[in-house]
Formats: sequence, C-alpha cells, structure tokens
Amino acid sequence: MEHLVQVVEQSGLITGTQAKDVLARSKNHASRVKSGHSGASRSVRDDAGFPTEILSSFKLEINGGQGAILTEDVIAETLARSCGLPYVKIDPLKLDLPVVTGHIPHQFALKNLLVTVGETGGLITVAVADPYDESPVQELGVARRLNIRRVVSSKTDILKIIREFYGFRASIVAAETENASAVDLGNLEHFFKLKGQQELDGTDRHVVSAVDFLLNYSFEQHASDIHIEPKRENTHIRFRIDGILHNIHTIPKPLHAPIVSRIKMLSRMDLAEKRRPQDGRIKTNHNNKDIELRVSTIPVAFGEKVVIRIFDPDIFLQDLDAMGFYPRELSLYRSFLKRPNGIILVTGPTGSGKTTTLYSSLRSLASSEVNIITVEDPIEMVLDDFNQIGVQQGIGIGFDTLLRNILRQDPDIIMIGEIRDRATAENAVQAALTGHLVLSTLHTNDSVSTIIRLMDLGIPPFMISATLVGVVAQRLIRTLCPHCKCPLVLDKNQCDSVQLPNENLNVWGGHGCKECRGTGYKGRSGLFEVLEITEKMKALISGNAGLAELLEAARQEGMVTLRESAMKKMREGMTTYEEVVAMTG
Repeated sequence: MEHLVQVVEQSGLITGTQAKDVLARSKNHASRVKSGHSGASRSVRDDAGFPTEILSSFKLEINGGQGAILTEDVIAETLARSCGLPYVKIDPLKLDLPVVTGHIPHQFALKNLLVTVGETGGLITVAVADPYDESPVQELGVARRLNIRRVVSSKTDILKIIREFYGFRASIVAAETENASAVDLGNLEHFFKLKGQQELDGTDRHVVSAVDFLLNYSFEQHASDIHIEPKRENTHIRFRIDGILHNIHTIPKPLHAPIVSRIKMLSRMDLAEKRRPQDGRIKTNHNNKDIELRVSTIPVAFGEKVVIRIFDPDIFLQDLDAMGFYPRELSLYRSFLKRPNGIILVTGPTGSGKTTTLYSSLRSLASSEVNIITVEDPIEMVLDDFNQIGVQQGIGIGFDTLLRNILRQDPDIIMIGEIRDRATAENAVQAALTGHLVLSTLHTNDSVSTIIRLMDLGIPPFMISATLVGVVAQRLIRTLCPHCKCPLVLDKNQCDSVQLPNENLNVWGGHGCKECRGTGYKGRSGLFEVLEITEKMKALISGNAGLAELLEAARQEGMVTLRESAMKKMREGMTTYEEVVAMTG
C-alpha cells in the first residue's frame, strides 16, 4: 500500500498531505501484506483488500484536476505507467469469448486476477491487476507454451470479465456437452434430414445459467435490446447500446433452440409454436431495481430469431426537463399537457423515444385525482399509476374497439399506443371532442407532416383543427463523450450541407477513449420539434392548406425544427456534425 501511495503521489495526482492521511487511515490494511508473495515490498496486493480499491474508496480529489476524483482506473493507469506497461480499459464488447476463456483456466484467472483480452498472430495479451508480480504470467506461459504480452487493467474490470465471460462460457460448454446429440429443427435447409430428432430442454440448468448470465451482462452494459439470431452454422448474439448494434457472442447452433425455449418459458409463450411470431414479457430485478423485458420471436430461415427489449425504469421514466427539451419547447409541451381535452401527438421513426416521452408525460400527470387509461400493442411497461389495456388482435380487440369501450370507464386522460388506421384516428378525435385529453403516436418524419397524415387517414380538416392541441416530432441523438471531446472546425462544404452561412465554424468532436469504447459518444439526448396549433394554424388547416404553407406558418409562429435543434446542440458541444446529418438529414 505504501508503494502504491508513493507512486500516485510522485505522479502528482495527490498531495503529500493526502498521502499521509491515506496511509494513516489504511495502516491496518497495509500491515497485512500477503506472505510469501513475490516482490511483497512492492506488490499492490494484500489480504485485507486490494490496495487500488482501498485507495479509490477514499474518493480523493485529484490534485489540480478541477474536482475530478481519483478512481480505480486512474490509479491503475498510473501504476501501469510507473512499470512501463500499457494500460487497457477493458471493453467487454470488443472481447472474443473463446479468446478470453480459451487460454487461462477459470480458477487460475480468479486467483491471480488476470484475464486474456486479445490474441494476434500467436501473441496473447493478458490484463493483470498487479503489474509487479510477474510469476503467474511466467507460469502460464511455460505451462501453456504461450507467448504473452502483459498490460494493466483495474481489478474491478478484470473481475467483471472473469465473472461474466467464464460463467457464460461454462454454461454454454456444459449445455453443449450434455446435449451433444440434439439438433435444431428450425434450420429450413436441413429440415428433412432432422426429422424425428429431439430439441434440447429449455429447463436444463446450464441453459438456465447461460440465459441468466446473458441478461445480467446486458443490464451492466446498459443495452436497450438483445438480438439472438440463428445462422447456418451458429447463433449470433448482439446488443444495441446507444442506438448501435454490437456483436457480443457467437454460440454453437445446437444451443440456439434450448436458449430460445428458456426465454419463451420465462415470457410465457407457447413453446411448441415455432411457425408464428409471438410476443411475451419478463419482469426481473437487477441491482434492487425492477426491470421489464418485452420479448418478440419470429421464424427466420435458420430458426427463431428473438429480440428482447429492455425497459430500465431509470431510462424509460424520466423527468421531462431531463429529456433534452430546450426551455421554450419544454414550456410549450407542458402547456399542452395542462389542457383539459384535445389530442397531443408524438411522432418519429421507430426507436426515436416516442414511448419514453409518452410514459414520462403520463407519470407527470398521474395523481389520485385523474383516471389515466392506456391502450397499447403490446403494453410496454406495467405501471401501477395507469390502467393499462393490451390490444388482442387475435380475438378481434383492436385499438378502435377498445377506444369505443373505455369511454364508459370515465377516463380523464387516454393514451393510445399508436394511431395506425382511420378507425383509430376517428375514435381518438371523438374522445377528444367529448372532453378527454388524448395522447398518442404517429409515424411521420416531422411535426407538420402529421397534419397531412391525419387528413390522409380520412379525418376532416375542421375536425383536426378542433381537436389537435400540438405535435412533438422527436429523435434521439448521440451525445459526445465528456472524457475525449475535442474542438474541431467545419469546412465550407460541411457548413453548406447543413445550410450554415459560416465558414470554418468551431464545433466539437470526439476522438474516442476508454470511457466511450473508442466511439467518441456516450449516451443519447432527445431532439424535439414542438408544433403548437395556434389560431392561425387552425385557420390554415380548416382551409385545407398544403404542407409547404403549413410549414411556413409554423416557422413564423416560432417553431424550431429538428435540424435547428440539432445544430444548436452541435454548437453547444453536445453532439457532432455527423450526428446532426445522420439524425436530421
């Protein structure tokens, strides 16, 4: 511990006073250095706790770091530099399961706090938590005849990889071994050859463990979706994180069916039905927080494809002022929600955060004084604050049918998952005319196009002007990583492409770092285009005005477009030129 504190102090991260304070408060830990450990006087390990963890637990402010905290990663990087070794922030999404688990036995990795993080041309890269103890790596190299390159990583990252990768790998290998003779019936190309074969049991304990590891891993990586995709020879598992899909694992094809069966069992689907799409849901707990999973299966060429949508309440239910609204748009949208009746529409493509906006809005309106009823297909997330009804098309209960009936339930606020057809749109208008506030979604590219879309659905213009309160068009745009953002200059061509008069405009970009997995982005924020149906807009709608005329009037009334909102975020250093073009192009 003393050597570690000395290294950190000499690097200038902490002051001499801080160093003395740490040593005084942690002397009981430092006195129990692991006996017999090679280079004990310089080791960063001891029995009472790992010194890098102990030091980081003090949450010291970095000397001259403007409030930055001395974390375990910073300590590990400093330690690596003092030893002349590279530091690696382990990115689980860039690791290959067979490489991680194929060279080092599980118990050896756990005992010595090391893990394989890469392999190139016969050279394997091993991340260690204790760079001063070379003996485990030397033993491993001799015993396994490996050419090893050492790098340094934090103990926390190494343990996380050992737990997730070795646990998942052990479950997969055990399930594969115990059920080696089973073959997947879902592969259309081999159907006749496989006739009569039995599928794996989805209740097998190793399959159960593999699914549990997969779900926990997705929660830790803050994934929004899990894709399980059967291919000709194997199955690919991908996570969607910040809107981008990442390859995670490749598993043997014989294990696809039991893993799918386990997921279908948890989500109460029909295990025997493999020819038709199915929907289900799972409710689970992670870090003392309830998480809902919506599961969808659909038959594809080589089996059943599964997509699991993850609804984390911390992300799915947010305060409206934390979603990315600018003050004007937020004030305008809140004024919509205060209306006693009318229709509020949220528009945008799939994955643009429409449901999050609606649920967050309903939660802000929920109280013991109002009756909120939602009609959804399917119910996205079950909440006690609302009375939620699921569409059941199989027995003829659709949006239009439910809307006609729920008016007898004395609702104050109605949320319709999506207006898809004329019947649903007409019932929404009738509900608004009879004194209800109606919130729903519609698939249009911008707010003004929504008016034209309602006309296309057969709603008379005078009915639209009488009931429509406002429209919110939205997107989710990736935000810059605060750890690696750097100033950039847009050239003339780039400025011209987004209709900016400036040349050589100063903006921000991200060159990529260990915190953002080299992407330059971390997290997402909402872009909002809020259209208020003013008296002028009502007159134009009733007069059957066209899209161009409506857009011009909306701009004159102060509407800020999605492109303008995106460029404002770009100039403020929240996002990049590339994201502006991708999301609003």
